[in-house]
Amino acid sequence: MSVKNPIVAITGSSGAGTTTVMKSFQHIFRREGIRAQILEGDSMHRFNRLEMREEVRRRQAAGNFSFSHFSPEANLLSELASTFQSFGKSATGRVRKYIHDEAESVEYGQEPGTFTPWRDIEDDAEMLFYEGLHGGYVGEDADVASHVDLLIGVVPIINLEWIQKLHRDKNLRGYSQDAVMDTILRRMPDYTRHICTQFSRTHVNFQRVPTVDTSNPFIANDIPSADESMVVIRFADPKGIDFPYLLSMIESSWMTRPNTFVIPGGKMGLAMQLIFTPMILRLMDRRRRA
Repeated sequence: MSVKNPIVAITGSSGAGTTTVMKSFQHIFRREGIRAQILEGDSMHRFNRLEMREEVRRRQAAGNFSFSHFSPEANLLSELASTFQSFGKSATGRVRKYIHDEAESVEYGQEPGTFTPWRDIEDDAEMLFYEGLHGGYVGEDADVASHVDLLIGVVPIINLEWIQKLHRDKNLRGYSQDAVMDTILRRMPDYTRHICTQFSRTHVNFQRVPTVDTSNPFIANDIPSADESMVVIRFADPKGIDFPYLLSMIESSWMTRPNTFVIPGGKMGLAMQLIFTPMILRLMDRRRRA
């Protein structure tokens, strides 16, 4: 962790909605005039898209049927921890981008599924912001979580997470339903070992719970809307959280435990602004005083 060069990380699995949360933080950074270096978790994958497909085939031939992007060995986790450590000490490090689709391919002039060249972190970066799969990872190969000043988990209940992934991968990435289901099954062992465990290390968790039937996520015609869900927000340490203020500002919210309150799904963006703006400003105040 760093006082002078703070690091904020959003962690959650593919399809959990971490990108939506990232947009909320970008609003905070823009409004408060904070220069944040964005580090996408996909950019820390070890293999490009074609290499990953070949690696999956190779490992399956060797009897490993659970290898996926959730697997530590599919990612540059020691490099991620080193980047966090380097930024925390001296605001230095290297970043790159993973090209997801045709739109980004046109923008960056590279094929989808490839990485841009590594480049140095911007000289004027005041904060590092990570969004991806392993922001709270701890293992024998790396301790990423220890370098993070504010760690946030985004974790819909599992059926909703599957629905979101199915719709995204089928509609935006052109995958068949069978292919997406195979991916979900293949990565489940690493989901339980390396993704779920991170949510016990987060400072704040957001868990979206639908209020409509998602019993069979594989036949859902659409994703439950924000108004068809509630969001459970849990604080690891509730000291300093002004719950009366939050309850007064967010209509129809209520507390279920001393460190947990529930809000309507449509109020998630507002809740993030109310919760994280003062947290980010405190980090920046510590930075200035340091």
